[in-house]
Amino acid sequence: MVRHFLDLYRLEAEELRAILDDAHARKQARKGWPKGRVDADAPARDRVLAMVFEKNSTRTRFSFDAAIRQLGGASIIANADDMQLGRGEPVEDTSRVLSRMVDAVMIRANSHEDVERFARVATVPVINGLTDRSHPCQILADILTIEEARGPIAGKTIAWVGDGNNVCHSFMHAAPKLGFHLQVACPADYHPDLHDLARGGNHVSLTSDPREAVQGADVVVTDTWVSMGDQDYEARLEAFDGYGVDDGLMEAAAADAVFLHCLPAHRGEEVTDAVIDGPSSLVWDEAENRIHAQKAVLAWCFAG
Repeated sequence: MVRHFLDLYRLEAEELRAILDDAHARKQARKGWPKGRVDADAPARDRVLAMVFEKNSTRTRFSFDAAIRQLGGASIIANADDMQLGRGEPVEDTSRVLSRMVDAVMIRANSHEDVERFARVATVPVINGLTDRSHPCQILADILTIEEARGPIAGKTIAWVGDGNNVCHSFMHAAPKLGFHLQVACPADYHPDLHDLARGGNHVSLTSDPREAVQGADVVVTDTWVSMGDQDYEARLEAFDGYGVDDGLMEAAAADAVFLHCLPAHRGEEVTDAVIDGPSSLVWDEAENRIHAQKAVLAWCFAG
């Protein structure tokens, strides 16, 4: 059976925990190694990963390329506009063709529905590299980072401050699977999708007050207020006034709280320089950990 990696809520808790444990182990095993050296077990030897981008990318592009190489495989990278997909070819037809040519496909897409359509007919694993609805690979990297710095995620409290977006959704999907609590603060007009909120169950709480969400939290997370494709820049800046993470907001969190941001950051909007460059910030570890988390995802997909 083909293993797709589309949303965290689709995985069993044991599967999600196993992927994270493998990410920890793979990172630890290659300490001090050159970045181009292949892992000892090389689970992707002789395999090719296709990466399809409908959205611009820095971390997703470089981390997946590094990941498949460290697993012993190779990659082919294409922007959707350079493909027939960008000229109106049905998603399903592209999926059928790529399934004959590569061993897995990672898609960074505008529409979550398109990725689901792609996966429905694919005969190789399909990995969600980001859609408008979720960003599961990012949350694995975030949790890997938290556990490295503060130990097991179970029982921790994470505060999300800002837009109830795709990254927020994936945090909500992970909360009941891994046993942490997520306190979300969003303006009323930018709250998370209610279906995704329901998936978090009693592990997720929602407020419009950033200080309430951050109170006593072990981790404070934010993201850009204006994502690629958003057309309401001025309205968003006005709505999110007061939601910026600064030293004052961090002081409401636990004394040893850490700060995360998936990047790119709009300094002076959702976060100040003092926080993102300060001692509580783990954003650079978080960015690196995209490689290790995605290696574990790829290995899981190939083991299916």
